[in-house]
Amino acid sequence: MEATRDRASVEAWTVMYERRGQPLLDRRSFVRRLTRHMLLAGGVLLVALGIGILGYRLLAGLSWVDAVVNAAMILGGMGPVDPILSTTGKLFAAAYALFSGVVFLVAAGVLVAPLLHRVLHHFHLEIDDAQPPDG
Repeated sequence: MEATRDRASVEAWTVMYERRGQPLLDRRSFVRRLTRHMLLAGGVLLVALGIGILGYRLLAGLSWVDAVVNAAMILGGMGPVDPILSTTGKLFAAAYALFSGVVFLVAAGVLVAPLLHRVLHHFHLEIDDAQPPDG
């Protein structure tokens, strides 16, 4: 009995989307899924922002406010605000800029995934309904 419960809890965490033969998720559950994805993307962005703030503060020697502004501007794709004078700070800024690009793509993917899945699943269900049954 416990093995069945463990399997069910593992499946609940590993199977995030409905499978091919399953019906489309109802609106309330879909909004919950979207909310979870938004929270996940927001969490990823906050962690990345924290890394940038600490890096600019500790490695580039900027004040806390300047570190926040630079990290936010780089993460948002706008570019740095303050000039970085130290070699360590410049290396961090380069690495953080590349890291921020990847984080942006990951966050965008996390946000778009449930929407794209719903559209594709909806069209797939329509195609399955239009095909005559085998036999």
